[in-house]
Amino acid sequence: MPTPNPAALEFLLTRRSRPWRTLCLPAPDRDALHPLLTAAARTPDHGKLEPWRFIVLERPALDAMAQMVADRGGVTGVEPEKLSKSQAEYATSPLAVVVVAAPKPSEKIPQMEQHYSAGAVCLALLNAALAAGWGANWLSGWPSRDPEITAWLGLSETESIAGIIHIGTESAIPPDRPRPDLGKLTTWFTP
Repeated sequence: MPTPNPAALEFLLTRRSRPWRTLCLPAPDRDALHPLLTAAARTPDHGKLEPWRFIVLERPALDAMAQMVADRGGVTGVEPEKLSKSQAEYATSPLAVVVVAAPKPSEKIPQMEQHYSAGAVCLALLNAALAAGWGANWLSGWPSRDPEITAWLGLSETESIAGIIHIGTESAIPPDRPRPDLGKLTTWFTP
């Protein structure tokens, strides 16, 4: 028989991301962030390729990112409301961790599987932050796909942003949202 961990299961069954607008200071310092990154790095990684990496954006970097988003949005014609929202995500964020999908050459492990691992890192980091008592949210949006922004962040041409995890202190607990109907999503296959 398996040994259950009811507290961990209850956390997973009730976890809830915190909207970025509700995150404020304080944010985890480097010592507090280290175990969260460690937990995220324990993600399934077929082939032990570590096809991901982290870029931590603290206040000065977030201010620069907000300006970069404003500049790029203006140049690329992002609609004003969308641009304002995207800029505010960085201008008000207490801390953000960019999870970079960094696939490695491999004859055995397909690139798609390596990207899945990077996505799993995002969820693991989000859950680690929430489990540690922080508020956190996983975002992406057009700035994460803009080639000038990704180059500015130091990504190579073979890398992409899997997600941006914003972490801080929650200022409000959001109401729960409707959850998926498992009956509509689950098939019990019988050949």
